[in-house]
Amino acid sequence: MTTNATLDAPRTAPEHAETEDRRRTGPAARDEVRPLGPDSLTWKYFGDLRTGMLGIWIGALQNMYPQLGAGVEEHSILLCEPLQRVARSVYPIMGVVYDGDRARQTGEQIKSYHKTIKGVDARGRRYHALDPETFYWAHATFFMLIIKTAEYFCGGLTEAEKRQLFDEHVQWYRMYGMSMRPVPKSWEEFQEYWDRKCREELEINKATLDIFDIRIPKPWFVPMPTGIWDQIFRPLVGAQRWIAAGVFDPPVREKAGMRWTLGDEILLRLFGKLVELTFVVVPDEIRLHPRALAAYRRAEGRIPPDAPLVEAPSFTAPPRDRQGLPMHYVPPRRSLLDRAGALVHTTFSLTGLGWAIPRPNSDKAA
Repeated sequence: MTTNATLDAPRTAPEHAETEDRRRTGPAARDEVRPLGPDSLTWKYFGDLRTGMLGIWIGALQNMYPQLGAGVEEHSILLCEPLQRVARSVYPIMGVVYDGDRARQTGEQIKSYHKTIKGVDARGRRYHALDPETFYWAHATFFMLIIKTAEYFCGGLTEAEKRQLFDEHVQWYRMYGMSMRPVPKSWEEFQEYWDRKCREELEINKATLDIFDIRIPKPWFVPMPTGIWDQIFRPLVGAQRWIAAGVFDPPVREKAGMRWTLGDEILLRLFGKLVELTFVVVPDEIRLHPRALAAYRRAEGRIPPDAPLVEAPSFTAPPRDRQGLPMHYVPPRRSLLDRAGALVHTTFSLTGLGWAIPRPNSDKAA
């Protein structure tokens, strides 16, 4: 989850949800809390680099939820270090899907970052990041990130695959130990839930406008002149805004005041097909997030099942004066070689690019 929050005090304590889970001792209950594995569609799509092209889409959608926007405005430092913030956060988020028997522990880790994200917004409404409704909304946007990425950039999904992904997203959400009360009971109910949120509850607030107008300052660790960096990232951010406009549900696009024509739709679909064809030759070492790649290698027996989990590069750590705050994940320090490899992957994954010269003998992880 992102470091987001909610306008109402939590209605169901996560500890209570955990107690409810522990009370379920039958076979069905054990199935409910088992982690996702390499046979799942979620594994296939969530760790794919192409999800990065919807960065502005998901960031804006999360912040449009009033409860999340309030917490972001008061607690987030995203605008000061957007690349570092996104890069380090993705590692534990990926882990809830890809960490196997350790996925629930990773879910607890993420929850712990949200315990102190609370307060009162400008309209006098209380919010807390662990409110079940709000925490689930953030999860729902990650689920829809998979649906939208597959639809636009991976060749599409059948209705059966969407239903399977819905069931998997429920199984995935159980890894957090949160109350299951807000979770729709079926794919049909989820579509109604999503439509209702988009039409009735999402709003354009300061946190959303900050995402739309975001500027990506050059991080200190990128060996590139600032002028060149700016020339690369301005059009990339603009392209992500355009993609977001096309992928938004019509009510959200209307609220955001974005124009979308038939010509735009045709161009986006053609671009999506080009991306799909291009990624046929992109090796897994570039296509997959490092946490996902390591998970496939564990599943194939190429590395030990208890191998240390892949952590974010140390150069993505939050500013030193904030590293003691409980809301931040602080990656461990790594060797120079590890930093170099992570730098390459992080830079290109965050730009939404996936170029690589395929190696004829490269091992496929998926």
